[in-house]
Amino acid sequence: MKKSLSIFVVMASLMMTSHLSLSAQDGKVANKVLYNELGGPGLIMSANFDSRFNSNSQLGVGFRVGIGFAYGEFRDDKPNEWGYYGSVTRTYYSIPVGLNYIFGKPNSSHTFEVGTGLSFLTRKVSLFTYDYDGNSGNVIGFFSFMYRRIPKDGGFSWRIGFTPIVGTSGDLVPMGAVGIGYGF
Repeated sequence: MKKSLSIFVVMASLMMTSHLSLSAQDGKVANKVLYNELGGPGLIMSANFDSRFNSNSQLGVGFRVGIGFAYGEFRDDKPNEWGYYGSVTRTYYSIPVGLNYIFGKPNSSHTFEVGTGLSFLTRKVSLFTYDYDGNSGNVIGFFSFMYRRIPKDGGFSWRIGFTPIVGTSGDLVPMGAVGIGYGF
């Protein structure tokens, strides 16, 4: 857990301080964002990059990619002294990848995101299963419905919204997310 937290803190620090070297150019629209997200497809926390395919607009089709982490209960590899297998808490990582579409007025910093994607997990887990049936997997799906605020010229940005997750057994689980970052 300490190693995971250390990796995340280093990534977050790099992302938040990267704005010192990223200055908005005159006439250029801020359509890329580095942000940290609590909840959502990164599960507990994630560091993400979001960009539009059209480099001249904050709106339209784009993508997101990130790295996150979570932890869960897994069956212990060795039986205890009575021959029973216990459980152990382990950390695993997620790599959320998705496509999104941003709606809004061209010169407004207030926009709305609708998106979908997959989160690839580094461990085979039974995630978000209400009735455990032994199904486990390495991939979960997600949707995103987010209010976003990104200044047109770049700078501090934030987002908040609803991000339902499709668990490894197919269950749809309501989830929310909040993120802060820097647009450039």
